[in-house]
Amino acid sequence: MKTIPRQQEQEGVILLEALIGILIFSFGILALVAMQAISVSNVSNARYRTEAAFLANEIIGDAWVDRGLNYANLANFTVSSGAATYPTTQAWVNKVNAMLPGTVANPPDIAVVTPAEGGRQITVTVRWRAPDAVAPSNHVAIAFISDP
Repeated sequence: MKTIPRQQEQEGVILLEALIGILIFSFGILALVAMQAISVSNVSNARYRTEAAFLANEIIGDAWVDRGLNYANLANFTVSSGAATYPTTQAWVNKVNAMLPGTVANPPDIAVVTPAEGGRQITVTVRWRAPDAVAPSNHVAIAFISDP
């Protein structure tokens, strides 16, 4: 036979259940806030990667158009540690510094080499460091430029 508990034995049970419910609800809200912060960080990183890819493709296109006869102008597109002497390349470096964070400490590089097959290989490395990042990120684009 089941006995019915007296009312004094049940006092405070509703309060305890309410507190446990509030605790579980609070953990859920904290998890949602954390997921939102991670989402914002990931969207920012995706934006920086897209801009880095766009900038790398932009300078590769400029080099292809302005390659000159027998690739005479491609050596002008070389950038080492963010230092460029060619006006087009210096404008590109300035654009990289304006569009991506942390590029002054992590400057872009452009290397032009002559492979054995002929033509020229251009390697563009764009680096940046997001404000909340621990380490810098980079995007490397390699293109082969040949005469049509």
